[in-house]
Amino acid sequence: MWKSAKPSELVLRSTPLRCSIRQMGMSKVLKTVEYWTVAANSFFLHLMQHTSKLSDFTCIKTVGTGSFGRVCLAQHKNNRRHYAIKILQKAKIVKLKQVEHTLNEKKILSCITFPFIVALKTYFKDNSNLYMALEFINGGELFSLIRREGKFREDTARFYGAQVVLALQYLHSMDIAYRDLKPENLLIDKHGYLKLTDFGFAKVVKGRTWTLCGTPEYLAPEIILSKGYSRAVDWWAVGVLIFEMIAGYPPFFADQALQVYEKIVAGKVRFPFFMSTDARALLSNLLQGDTTKRYGNMRNGVADIQSHVWFTSIDWIDILDRKVKPPYVPHVKDDADATHFDDYPEEEIVDATTTTTTPKILYEAEFADF
Repeated sequence: MWKSAKPSELVLRSTPLRCSIRQMGMSKVLKTVEYWTVAANSFFLHLMQHTSKLSDFTCIKTVGTGSFGRVCLAQHKNNRRHYAIKILQKAKIVKLKQVEHTLNEKKILSCITFPFIVALKTYFKDNSNLYMALEFINGGELFSLIRREGKFREDTARFYGAQVVLALQYLHSMDIAYRDLKPENLLIDKHGYLKLTDFGFAKVVKGRTWTLCGTPEYLAPEIILSKGYSRAVDWWAVGVLIFEMIAGYPPFFADQALQVYEKIVAGKVRFPFFMSTDARALLSNLLQGDTTKRYGNMRNGVADIQSHVWFTSIDWIDILDRKVKPPYVPHVKDDADATHFDDYPEEEIVDATTTTTTPKILYEAEFADF
C-alpha cells in the first residue's frame, strides 16, 4: 500500500527561483520556472512513502561502505527494479551522535526532486536498522573518473560544473545547504550526467549555522574559523570542485588536516599554468574568503556564476533538459551492472528481530520521525 508524504514535508520550488535566474533571459526564465512548477505540482505523484520492508528486496552486493552502514545494490521482488539501499545501523548512528544528520537526510530527500540529484524511492526501518532505497546510479563516481583521466579539459569541467551549479541553485532556493560537495558524492548515470548523492550533512539553513562538517579540502574558511556560516559555503566548494577537475588536484592540500585548514584560511590559490584566464577569474570569485564578495552569495545570486564568461558556451536550459552530449558515457551492460564500483566484503544484515527471542526495537524514541 502506498501513502502520500505528509503535507508538512512539502516545499514548493518555483517562486524562489524566479528572482535567482531572472538575468538568464525572459524566455529561459519562463521555461525554467515552468519546469520547477510542474515538479512541485506533481510532488504527490512523484514521491510517495511506501510501507516497504527489507524482505521485499533481494540484496545483490555491497557497492559502498560508511561509518555506520553500507549501500547495497538490491532488486525489488515485485517490480524487478534495482535500487541502492542505504542500510544504517541505529546503534552506530547514536554512538557517533549522528541522529540529527540522519533524520535531516531522510526528511530532505523526501521533499526534493531534481534531474541532478539522486532520487529517494522509499524508506523504512526495522528494529535495528534504517533503510533508504535510492535510484541506483551505476556509472561510478566522478572521483574515479578524475583519477583515471588525471584531469579534465575545461569544456568537460564546464559540463559537470554546470550541473552542480543547477543542483545547488535548486537546493538553495529551498534554504537547503548541502555542505558535503566533493567528487566522491557525484555519481555518473548511464547517460553520462551527474547525480548529487549523500545528503548526510544537508540542512535547512535560513541564517547561520556553526556545525563543523564536510571534507577538509572542501571546507570554506568561515567553517574552519567557527564564526558561523551560511549556504555560501557550497559556492566555495564549487570553486574547489572546478579547480580539482581542471588541475587534477584541489587548490588546498597537505598531509594533515590542520595544514589544509591553515592553507584555506590563508586563502592563497596557486593556479596551474595551463588553466585559462577565464577559469582563474571565476575561481578567484568563488574561492573568495569574504562572503560578501563571493559569487553566488551577492545581490545577483547564482546569476553571477551562470553569466560568467567561463560559462558562456553553456546553454543552461539544454543542460537542465539533458540535451547536451556528455563528454563521457560509462559502459554499462544493464541496470544491475555494478562494475564501476569497488568490491567490498559482504556482511549479513542483522536485525534484532532475528537475534533475540523477544524482538527489541532499538532507539525507538530517537528514530520515531524516520
